Amino acid sequence: MKKIALLFLLTATVSLPSYAQRYMGVATSNWGGINSMYLNPAYLADSKSKLLIDVMSLNAGIDNSLGKINTDPGIRRFISGENTNIKDVFNFTDKDKFSLLAPYADIKGPGLIYSFNAKHTIAVSTRVRGFNQFHNFDQSIYRTITDSEYTKSGDIMLHSENFNWTAHLWGEFSVGYGGVLYEKGNHSLKVGGTIHFLTGIGFFGLKGKNLDANYLKGADSFYANNLDVAYSSNIFSTENVIRTKISPDNFIDKFFGENSSSGISGDIGVVYDYIENPGKGVYTMDGNDHVLDRSITRYKLRFAASLTDIGYINYKRDKNSGFSVSGSGYITGREIADSVRNAESFKKYALKKGFKIDTNGTDTKLYMPATLLLTIDYNLYKNFYVNATYMANLADRANYGNSVYNQFTITPRFDVAKFSAAVPISYSSLADNVRVGLGVRVLGFYAGSDDLVGILSNGQYGLNFYMGAFVPFNKHRIKDRDQDKVSDKRDRCPDDQGPLSNHGCPEKNDD
Repeated sequence: MKKIALLFLLTATVSLPSYAQRYMGVATSNWGGINSMYLNPAYLADSKSKLLIDVMSLNAGIDNSLGKINTDPGIRRFISGENTNIKDVFNFTDKDKFSLLAPYADIKGPGLIYSFNAKHTIAVSTRVRGFNQFHNFDQSIYRTITDSEYTKSGDIMLHSENFNWTAHLWGEFSVGYGGVLYEKGNHSLKVGGTIHFLTGIGFFGLKGKNLDANYLKGADSFYANNLDVAYSSNIFSTENVIRTKISPDNFIDKFFGENSSSGISGDIGVVYDYIENPGKGVYTMDGNDHVLDRSITRYKLRFAASLTDIGYINYKRDKNSGFSVSGSGYITGREIADSVRNAESFKKYALKKGFKIDTNGTDTKLYMPATLLLTIDYNLYKNFYVNATYMANLADRANYGNSVYNQFTITPRFDVAKFSAAVPISYSSLADNVRVGLGVRVLGFYAGSDDLVGILSNGQYGLNFYMGAFVPFNKHRIKDRDQDKVSDKRDRCPDDQGPLSNHGCPEKNDD
């Protein structure tokens, strides 16, 4: 009966990947590659690579306001596959409401960046993303589902409003562009955009305006008042959910089944650079007195703004199933056992008990985690910078889909072509706390964390780790071996100085 009583909540929690952190210790670098494009596609216009081949990257972790994490032994046991209760992983807070991303990951596959001239750059990238997100959930609901000891008494009291649980896994093929719109004197303006071609792999969602229910073991009854919840999934049929025919094996098979769907999302961005010394990196070559050295960073102060993940995946009605439940009443375990044989018979039974269940299939849109990012980057001294980035949610959490939580990050860094090191310090509105990270890049290899303390110690609300590799073929000054301002490509005498008018060769002296 307990499973029947929780049919509106599904019957088990899952561990799907989720996307939250943004490689802040690496993506803020001027040599951050495709990682920077996902912060703002206009950064492509300032790519320091003529060609960059992205090999792979992995970003994974946990973030929540439910409770502090027992990294050891809770997370260690969970990763190793040992039998672990949810209370072994979390030290629960006394908050009634919570939000949770656990765990999250995004995996980038092959990609590339190519600058086909001084002002225009394109990029292609692939990745798999996902969310397992509980937003504004009541702690008692979550613990009822995940913690067997929490409900040993048998009595369950549930109350939650405006909640959303969406688990979603999808793939992306992305095409990005960044270009220099204006560049003169102290000022430079760059714009960019990215289109993501989305492939939905699997999802399920549970959302509701109101859940006010009690299950009393002694009475074997489930009571609900003014219930208003909805469920949708391309993984489990409505009948399987109602009859609680969900198992881990069934879950994995369904998640990578034939019910995938497609969609499109996009990013747009703009970057303004203030260049304190307009002559920095400017030189003469082949008769052009204003050639820019694109291999160096010229700005003193940078302002950037971007909108990311604007779009959705549409799961057609023939590729998903779901139901919505509303009303007030009660049901009993014995009556369900005697009366319910399938989804249709359950609808009839629930209607008699005061509930309305609608199982008419409709298209379901899974919205991307739309985000606004505002950034200031300041060159403190030589190769030392400090970056400030504000990340704000734009998604409507009343819809199926996922969202980010507002975050403000200060990232001091040392940044050159062959090496960068950064220490992102973030305030997260999710857990209302400050976390500290570290990101290090050597050539095209990088590793780090946006929440390092959670890895090194217990008692934190999150933890994060990332690593990856790319192969950069960086831009450089035009080669001029004899320094006569005639490029080696055009210089017929590359070891002897001469004017451009004589193809870089010394002029003959008739005397």
